[in-house]
Amino acid sequence: MRDFNERSAYPHPGDFKVMRPEYTETEDGYFQATITITPFKVTGRSTSKPGARRAALYEAEKTYRSYHPSYRIQNPYPDTFVDREGMRWKRVPPAQRAELGDYIFIDEDGEEDYANIEQMLMWDVRPVPEEDED
Repeated sequence: MRDFNERSAYPHPGDFKVMRPEYTETEDGYFQATITITPFKVTGRSTSKPGARRAALYEAEKTYRSYHPSYRIQNPYPDTFVDREGMRWKRVPPAQRAELGDYIFIDEDGEEDYANIEQMLMWDVRPVPEEDED
């Protein structure tokens, strides 16, 4: 029987999830998480250690896709959500993402603004669990 699964030397993104990151604090106050599966390494930056880990895992997804173009990257965020600061986020329609970014939100001044997933991970944007929204 023939195995039709794609194969490569690059580990599956799920393999990085079980590895413990190495954290460093950068001079600008951010944290960097490095996850290594020798000889491969992914890094992510964020305002917190958990955010840096999530950013590194997202980088693993993007890198794996570069080896397997048919692989669908898992979006770490729901299409609409409220974050821990009370900010509402909504996914931008696919046709507009290249121009605007992945998500729209209303900033502190009441203006619409946009961010891509990488920025959101760097800012450590996290959805409030649905049962906590009320």
